[in-house]
Amino acid sequence: MVLYLEEKLQYYTMDLEISHAALKELVVANRILANEGVVDAFGHVSVRHPKNPERYIMACSRSPGIVTIADLMEYTLDGDPIDQQGRSMYAERHIHGGIYEVRSDLHSVIHSHSHAVIPFGLTGAEIRPVFHMGSTMLGPIPIWDISDKFGDTTLLVLNMEQGRDLARGLKHGQIALMRGHGCVVGAETIKKAVMMAVYLEDNAKLQMQAMQMGQPRYMTAEEIRLCSERIGGDLAIDRAWEYWSIRAGYSDI
Repeated sequence: MVLYLEEKLQYYTMDLEISHAALKELVVANRILANEGVVDAFGHVSVRHPKNPERYIMACSRSPGIVTIADLMEYTLDGDPIDQQGRSMYAERHIHGGIYEVRSDLHSVIHSHSHAVIPFGLTGAEIRPVFHMGSTMLGPIPIWDISDKFGDTTLLVLNMEQGRDLARGLKHGQIALMRGHGCVVGAETIKKAVMMAVYLEDNAKLQMQAMQMGQPRYMTAEEIRLCSERIGGDLAIDRAWEYWSIRAGYSDI
């Protein structure tokens, strides 16, 4: 079924410097992540405001697979809505604000409860690239444990102090596992963040399968560098985005 994303924008009070195409891209990202099994009823994706780096755009509290343009909201980095219009908000929006505040190089953030990834944040088994598309995860993936600083919690990131700590837990990379919770992925663009999140899930599944059969032969550092440079370019990212968009029910054709 084709998604009809051309809703009228008069309800939308964000400044008109944000193009309709950019908003639609964020909606499609939500649909792709849901369709590819990275998120389910929970999880979220955001993009830094293209004109104001102190704000970001993300949906109100809805499941990613049903997000529309009408659900998108503008937030300050502290997680305050610019125009809430009575809509509920994601409790863990501070993940996004914390990362955007601490990491000026990242412009899109995904938080998921990626099921294949969660065991690697629990067992001490390091998630590592085992196939060429898995190279998009790049270097070693740190594990952020909220209890290290905040003790016993719900494991949810519910305030900016926790969001900033998670952002620092990324270290200098773009992915962090969250013990008993899921993971975060940050990238320069929405499309690249989606690609990294999808192949992180795929790599986790393949790695677990290989570990059950024996000792995997992991990619070398140089193989990771060479593959990530090739796969991380616009040609490969756009090709994957087109495929996933159509699978999710959206096409410009």
